[in-house]
Order: sequence, then C-alpha cells, then structure tokens
Amino acid sequence: MSELLLARWQFGVTSLYHFIFVPLTLGLSVLVAIMETMYVRTGNETYKKMTQFFGKLFLINFAMGVVTGIVQEFHFGMNWSEYSRFVGDIFGAPLAIEALLAFFLESTFLGIWVFGWDKLPKKVHALSIWMVAIGSNLSALWILIANSFMQEPVGYVLRNGRAEMTDFFALITNPHVFYQFPHTVLGGFCTGAFFVLGISAYHLLRKNQVDLFRRSFNIALVFGFISVLLVTTVGHTQGQYLVKTQPMKMAAAEAHWETADPAPFNVLAVVDEANQKNSFEISVPGVLSFMSYNSFSGEVKGLRDLQIEAEAQYGPGNYIPPVTSIFWSFRIMVAAGGWMVLITMLTLYLWKTGKLEGTPLVLKALLWSIPVPYLANFTGWYMAEVGRQPWMVYGLQKVENAVSPAVSAGEILTTLIGFTVIYGLLAVADFYLLVKFIKQGPDEPVTVGAQKPSPKEVSLWT
Repeated sequence: MSELLLARWQFGVTSLYHFIFVPLTLGLSVLVAIMETMYVRTGNETYKKMTQFFGKLFLINFAMGVVTGIVQEFHFGMNWSEYSRFVGDIFGAPLAIEALLAFFLESTFLGIWVFGWDKLPKKVHALSIWMVAIGSNLSALWILIANSFMQEPVGYVLRNGRAEMTDFFALITNPHVFYQFPHTVLGGFCTGAFFVLGISAYHLLRKNQVDLFRRSFNIALVFGFISVLLVTTVGHTQGQYLVKTQPMKMAAAEAHWETADPAPFNVLAVVDEANQKNSFEISVPGVLSFMSYNSFSGEVKGLRDLQIEAEAQYGPGNYIPPVTSIFWSFRIMVAAGGWMVLITMLTLYLWKTGKLEGTPLVLKALLWSIPVPYLANFTGWYMAEVGRQPWMVYGLQKVENAVSPAVSAGEILTTLIGFTVIYGLLAVADFYLLVKFIKQGPDEPVTVGAQKPSPKEVSLWT
C-alpha cells in the first residue's frame, strides 16, 4: 500500500479510538456537574453518591481520552508534514490555545474536584466540576475552530507557497464553527444523557438503589430530551449551510447525480460510482429541495455538474468523494438521531404518566440504546471528513499533497499496527473497567426517607 493510504488509515484508526471517549466527556462532565449542583442545592446525600458514582465513570473515560488524544497532534508533524508546512501558521494557533487554556483548565480543576471531596466548601467543590465541564467543551471549540479552517478557509493569504494567517478574528468567527461546534457538543450531550439513562435503566430493572437511579434517570431524561431536539435542529440548519458552502459533500450524501428543480430525495439507492448514476433508487419528489431550502422548489446541483465546475476552477482531477459510503453514513446518522428522538419522547411520556418502571421493555431499550449516539457521532464525522475529499484544506490543498515525503510505507505500517494493538488493549481495559463499576453501582447504599423527589427538587426539573 502507498504511504498516502497508510497515513490515512493510521490517522483514521487513532482518531476513531480517540473519539470513542470525546463525546462522553463533553456530555457526562455537564451531567455530573448538574448532579453535584443538585446535592449542593438540596443537601440530599443521594445526589452526592450519584455524583461520585458517575464521576468515577467520567474519570475512567477522561483518562482514556487524554492518553489517546496526545498522539493526534504528532501525526501532523510525522505523517502529514506537508500539511503542517502549508497551514501550520494557522492550524497551530487554535491547537496551542486548546492545550494551554482549555485542557489545562479542565485538568487542573479535575484534580481539585477529585481530591477536594469533604475538604473544600460544597459550593467551591461544585464550581470545580463546572470548570471541568466548561474546559472540556472549550477544548472542543478550539479544535473545531482548527477543523473549520480545513472545511472553510478564512482569514488567510497565500504567500511563498504557504497559507499564512492575516485575521485571527476571522479564524475564530468562521461561519462554519457556528454550525459545527453546537452540533458536535450537543452530540456529546446526547451521548452523556443516553449513557446515564442506560445505566440508570439497568439498575432500575434490577431494583438496585431505586431512589438514586430514579433521580439520575430523571435528570438524564430531561437533559437528553432537550439535547436530542436541539442536535437535530442544528443538524438540519448545518445541512442547509453546507448546500451553499460544500455542495459536493451534500450531493454525495444524497447520491444526487443530476441537477434538478425540484430535487427528489433518495430514500434508498444502489450507487454506481463508476458510471456516475444510481442503478436503483427509491425517491420522494421535491423533498431534497425542501431539506435544502425549506421549500419544495429550488435547484440542487448534481454531482456531475459540480465535477465540471470543480475542474474549471481547480484543474483536471476527480473531485467527487466516495458517494456510496457517504450516502449510507448520512442515513445511519439520521436513523440514529430519529431513534433517539422517538425513544426519548416515549420515555418522557411514560415518566410523566408514572408508567415507566412498569414498562421494562422501554428500560431495556434504553440500556441497549447506549451505543446509538456513538453511532451517530461516528457516521456524522465520517461524512464531514470523507465528504471533503479530495481536499485536505478545502479548495487549497489536496490530501495527496499533504502527506510527508520522507516517511516510508513500512514505517507507517509498523506504527499503524502498533497503535492498533495498543489502542485495542486500552479500549478493552476501558470497557472492562466501565462495566465492572457500572455493575457494582455506588459504593454504599443510600438510605432515604422518601422514594419521590422533594418539591424543591421537582421544581428544578419541571
């Protein structure tokens, strides 16, 4: 295999491993902070045990995220040195800020939170976990600012064969960030919510510490329901934005070959990329135009015309990304999002009517739904990154021109195998520890006088 293909595989494998832990960190940090806030507000020891239990799971996930994330930045200098040479002046700035500001913020206050139990005042200790949550999500912001430049370059000038920053404010206010950041963070919130919902459902099914897990379930349900509705709304607006800024990506996501007005939506399709057509498709007239413009009329350009335009602008070459995989990744993401909307709406209805714990099928469905937001996150990011192909930096540098010229295929293959084995072992260890502590539950049973939340607690969530 070529150096380019191996370098792409290595970055893809390590990124996938790392991204197993990122969304849960974003969402669970906020949920743990909410739980401790409930403890401070009510003085109920149940919330303290709840915070410590889910906080332990958060720490395991956070540690794995740090270990797998450190490697990511080394890729740019080792396998992608031409990319670093071309945009290092721009790309390095938000990554440096992420490490020096956001990561140090979350790491410092995480240490205070871990070792500050029963030593710091309750409000100060609760503030520390909120700072962890803020730091975690600020880390995502700066990383997405860097990624958004790759998707939509702004605030730069080409000089001496390099892209150099001319406007830092334009970089951090890149319009792409305002769609990508909330969509990513809300995806993390959904991940955290379904994680807590599934674990709480597991213990409710087994009648383990029912009062504690009933409360954690309620918190996650409200948090998750809001997050799911918001992430689908933001995702829709992001798709409409990409129709304007990256029409090739969106046309590939719909296997839309021919320009049409109104444009049909392909529910299912058998894609023939070699002949640039669909061998079979089930389509609904006008729906793609509606998805793109909120109107059943409106021209949506097809892949063939977009290819012609790209060749006229950038020169000869194939500018159509892998249509089949993008088409199906988009549908898997949408299906996962649809499932999360339906299951949270049903659960919310059963919770409000007092029928939830008498419906074990729904609780089991929530337990088995823990992987669903992960699936949505993975397929969504696959579409975002693979849909940008063949560009490393959209319109400026192709992937084939970004790879390091001095690294051999054998060297990349050796490290790829090494990373895969090591990360695989880490993933097994993470899964083992999480399952072990989830089944074990909180360290000590909490005795409370009432099974239902107090009016003060209910007022916080209704």
